[in-house]
Amino acid sequence: MPTPTAEPTPHAPGDVLAREQAHLEHARDELRRMREATERLDASTAADAFNAAYLDLVLARRVASLQDDPRTTLFFGRIDCRTEHGAETFHIGRRHVSDGRGDPVVVDWRAPISTAFYRASPAEPMGVELRRRFGVDRGRLTAYEDERLTGGDTTDHSAILAAEIERPRSGPMRDIVSTIQPEQDEIVRSDLATSICVQGAPGTGKTAVGLHRAAWLLYSFRTQLDRSGVLVVGPNRAFLDHIGAVLPSLGEVRVRHATVDTLLDHGRVRAEDDTAVALLKGDARMAEVLRAAVWRHVGRATEPMVVPRGSRRWRVPAYEVQDEVDALVRRGVRYSAARELLPQRLAHLVMLQIERSGDFPGDTAQDAIARSAPVRAYAKDLWPVLDAAGVLHRLFSDPAALADAAHGVLTDEEQAMLLWDRPARTKGAARWSRADLALLDELTDLLDRTPSLGHVVLDEAQDLSPMQLRAVGRRASTGSLTVLGDIAQGTTPWATESWDTAMAHLGRDRHELVTLDRGFRVPGLVIDFAARLLPSMAPGLGAPRSVRDNPGRLEVLAADPSRRSAAVVDAVRSMTGEPGSVGVIAPDAFLDALSSALERAEIGHGRLDAEHGDDEDRQVELVPASIAKGLEFDRVVVVEPAAIAAAEPDERTGLRRLYVVLTRAVSALTVVHAEPLPEALAG
Repeated sequence: MPTPTAEPTPHAPGDVLAREQAHLEHARDELRRMREATERLDASTAADAFNAAYLDLVLARRVASLQDDPRTTLFFGRIDCRTEHGAETFHIGRRHVSDGRGDPVVVDWRAPISTAFYRASPAEPMGVELRRRFGVDRGRLTAYEDERLTGGDTTDHSAILAAEIERPRSGPMRDIVSTIQPEQDEIVRSDLATSICVQGAPGTGKTAVGLHRAAWLLYSFRTQLDRSGVLVVGPNRAFLDHIGAVLPSLGEVRVRHATVDTLLDHGRVRAEDDTAVALLKGDARMAEVLRAAVWRHVGRATEPMVVPRGSRRWRVPAYEVQDEVDALVRRGVRYSAARELLPQRLAHLVMLQIERSGDFPGDTAQDAIARSAPVRAYAKDLWPVLDAAGVLHRLFSDPAALADAAHGVLTDEEQAMLLWDRPARTKGAARWSRADLALLDELTDLLDRTPSLGHVVLDEAQDLSPMQLRAVGRRASTGSLTVLGDIAQGTTPWATESWDTAMAHLGRDRHELVTLDRGFRVPGLVIDFAARLLPSMAPGLGAPRSVRDNPGRLEVLAADPSRRSAAVVDAVRSMTGEPGSVGVIAPDAFLDALSSALERAEIGHGRLDAEHGDDEDRQVELVPASIAKGLEFDRVVVVEPAAIAAAEPDERTGLRRLYVVLTRAVSALTVVHAEPLPEALAG
């Protein structure tokens, strides 16, 4: 077992903590020195205005990364190692701190030497003789816990680790840098070139692992990713608000966050598809239809091209023109890029005739011919200008155009589903749905290649349609992906049943699939209760297992329908007597009534929705079941499970939504119901 703080070896606990606290104060002084030195640097000394602006941005980021948070400590652990240089001690923290001579005072958790802090064990000590973890309260060290790895200590349990995982929380999600487990650390430190898919049960920390991997990649491949960028994609704005503090707390402020809707920014959503149409629009076959719709606009040369130049008229046969058009199509470049090349290819054909006549008009002649009105007009007729909205508007408005593009891909019945009953008169008047945004994005990429980022983290990936997955994947076409999700938490009709299938849609047939099934966040009583749903909604998927000693608290309260809101208020009031956050998760349609009940009881609360979280941190948050995914609270009240499940379009999706809702609690779950519980849950 780890050495308890009460043992006087090698020093009395008070002496050890006093020395470690002194080291913490020294580290804070050195961090302040580093920040002040950076603030004194003058960007105006750069060679020009552009470089000065860039240097100013770099310095601002550097200053931001050197901010100290007095609510926490600069280090959370320490390792004493035996290296080729002798005995060395390293304090492990959220960022690197060095003294005036450049010697490390705190080592960044992402540095190679820090790997041993997370992975060393008695079986494989990795050169570590002692590992020390610190208890922290409001920025001060309050306890320590030692493991002597070369002395036969076991690491099955750490009281400090357990206390940190179970520590009451409020506000946004916090980092897990001090509690990363060995299997999580292996994912975090995977090479940039590797795309990873993480199947993670509730409470396994998959979201935090993905964010920490982004931070590690930015540290380890800084030059490359500073140029190419890192993007985190989440399911909704409330989720992004919840996770938004994690990377800044680790010193990384250069990561962009987006939802799928904001990523596919191709117009305002003004229509809603029924489920069957949305499923069809999200089907990967639509990519074939859209490709055909674009490239069918390229015409065939049926008339010769005639180009006047000087006193002569040069005549290029149609078959020669068609050969050039076919060659451009075969090159596989984007539609618009090929269209820009066509005038030059046509001008080259004219130049060949001119040179065969014995005339050599000079190096600029071909460009002049390519820009001439006859060549540009001829090229435009063959290869018209297109835009994504125009192409999709025509497909949904014109049965003949859709039939031509969808021939052999979609049935007649499916084509009829896509056609608008009352077509918009123009593309500008079109009322696009959420599913249409992915189609517009696909078309935009067919016309002009989508720029690629260096790395994309995609969370809750199981809920994306194949066309949405394609849209995310193309933003990492030359980079890599960290894909996070849980098949059992798929809550859309198009939710994937296979990670291999989903990764193929993302363009990653070659990837590593890792399963996290050890639950650190959700206590045993809660996860076992929710796992009753698994056989009905995700047959064959293994149940997660909680590894926490504290089983948590579970209470299921049957209430009279007339007293359901009162029972919720009573449950919330009892929970607010303890520190930590309280989430009240209910069917979306119940929120107004529950909010009024809490107000009448004078219980202050916030209210989340799909677009944003609360601007103010509150102990009690009222959460619609539709956006609960990815959120976590110390204690949760779930209202009317049967109604949460019934709000979804089918039984499987409803039970999966309920599974998500029931697994948001870190310490305690209270279920309030007036209707009978779903059969799968009651059993």
